[in-house]
Amino acid sequence: MTDKRFFEPLDHGNGRLHAPATSRNRQPIYEVLREHLPQHGTILELACGTGEHAAFMAPKFKAHHWLPTDLERDHLVSALTWAKYVGASNILTPRKLDVMQVPWPLDTLPSEVTAVLAINLIHIAPVEAMQTLIREAARVLAPGGILYFYGPFKRNGEHTAASNELFDQSLKLRNPRWGVRNLESVADIALRAQFADPDIVEMPANNLSVIFRKL
Repeated sequence: MTDKRFFEPLDHGNGRLHAPATSRNRQPIYEVLREHLPQHGTILELACGTGEHAAFMAPKFKAHHWLPTDLERDHLVSALTWAKYVGASNILTPRKLDVMQVPWPLDTLPSEVTAVLAINLIHIAPVEAMQTLIREAARVLAPGGILYFYGPFKRNGEHTAASNELFDQSLKLRNPRWGVRNLESVADIALRAQFADPDIVEMPANNLSVIFRKL
């Protein structure tokens, strides 16, 4: 779904990979999730990358299970190794998951899915991946569950910062099917999939948290 070369984390040793951006955005993301997550259930993280978001946040959400998923084996190994490193017993064994392959393999979960997280994902994937993600999230989420997006977005078809416009251009040079998505287009698909209007939170570095709640 994505070009692995776009995401090249540092080797932290012992199978643990490190993405510098995670250190910058994990606290702001945690603060948003703390306000919007349902009280319990399974948190499904798509494209977990290094697994550092789970390692940082899962211990703070002890009433939840956290399931990291990714396409790449080294990312799954890293997520598992980070979970063991921090001793978070509520992080489930990471699973291979391709957003485009439906239905998603979510059998034998210990609790219903109450949150689907897509952090820095939909701009480095084709539009079809975003569309499938929203529809499948609507299928697997319990009523009242949330679909959470984090990353750069256009608003009313316009970039919100010059840096985002340059980033969008660089994405399209790597892959013409990638690009910063228009928030209103994402919301339209989500509304048609039976999500409520989004809550939108301004984040550092011209990013947004966009939270859709399933009706």
